[in-house]
Amino acid sequence: MSHDFLLWKLLRTNISPVQLIGFGLANLVGLTIVILAIQFYRDVQPVFSDDESFIRKDYLVVTRSVTGAGAMMGGSSEFADSAIADIEAQPWCRKVGRFASSEFAIYATVGLGESGRAMHSQFFFETIPTDFIDVADADWTFDPSRPELPVIVARDYLSLYNFGFAATQGLPRISEGQVGMIPLQFTFSGNGLTETMPGRIVGFSSRLNTVIVPEEFMRWANERYGSGNQRQPMRLIVEVNSPGDVKIDQYMADHHYEVAGDKAQSSKASYFLTVITSIVIVVGVVISLLAFFVLMLSIFLLLQKNTQRLRDLLLLGYSPAQVSRPYVLLVLAVGAAVLVLAVGGLVLARRAYLPMIEAFQLPQASLWAAIGVGTAIMALITAGNIIAIRRKVAALWLQ
Repeated sequence: MSHDFLLWKLLRTNISPVQLIGFGLANLVGLTIVILAIQFYRDVQPVFSDDESFIRKDYLVVTRSVTGAGAMMGGSSEFADSAIADIEAQPWCRKVGRFASSEFAIYATVGLGESGRAMHSQFFFETIPTDFIDVADADWTFDPSRPELPVIVARDYLSLYNFGFAATQGLPRISEGQVGMIPLQFTFSGNGLTETMPGRIVGFSSRLNTVIVPEEFMRWANERYGSGNQRQPMRLIVEVNSPGDVKIDQYMADHHYEVAGDKAQSSKASYFLTVITSIVIVVGVVISLLAFFVLMLSIFLLLQKNTQRLRDLLLLGYSPAQVSRPYVLLVLAVGAAVLVLAVGGLVLARRAYLPMIEAFQLPQASLWAAIGVGTAIMALITAGNIIAIRRKVAALWLQ
């Protein structure tokens, strides 16, 4: 019969199963709450954002409010440098991009298939820094010596054409994959010049409700066909680090700014989701910490009851590591059981709520992040208890 088994038979007499079960249940509840909250957040976050990152970026397109009186009086809709600097100084702002508009006449011709029919329309261009564009394309450049203009169009424009204009005019519908093959030509007029240039739609943006061209082209074209004077922007795109923060809404209202579309509402929903998830995680962590202290107190009481036996074992030549090993193994076993049961609870709970969000056709998030967090929490709690046990036994040995 091994020494470890004999030590266990000697020291287990004062172990209270009720205390161990209480610690295990408390830790199980706390750990399950934490990992379930993390997994639920990862599963539903794509509902509120196109980005799939755990902590996503968000972008707001900001304009000045235009009232009836302001429009009649010719109030300025431009953003001064001081106003832009004030936005950049806000704690929720990461960076600000400026929209620049075309200052010349644009006429677009779009070919619509083998019938030879074409659609003609006056057009407009805007540009922003490349960092704010959500379409990645290797050809997003412009060279005046080889003129072909790459264009990014709002995805809503394609839907408007397919299900509005094309459906009523008997024109063919166009998929995103076919757009790059459609003949596109622009005619630019200004400063006594009228010139044509082929164009190509390189992508569709879900973030920007406009027609975007490269910054190099806009500078070149405004100098060639326009005045060449750089105007203050009438629209800004703001990257924020806390989407839906109530401080953003308050700032916009105080300065009479407007946020385009329903981005503010979806960001607010995402913000509240983050807040609620954080609260749930904190509650779970608090429960886990309380369970940690319950077990530590139980271990200390157990060691206190066995003080004389432990001293006798140390005097007989057993090392502090040997004497503390039964308690260490007990803590490890309980911690491993709690982790396994918590992961099992996570899987069962996820199976219950997952059908409710499958209608959104979202990519399923991996379980490994939540399991990793749970493992880390359990490892810290177990390590803390083991350190406390060894220090207590070492203190008895030194006495």
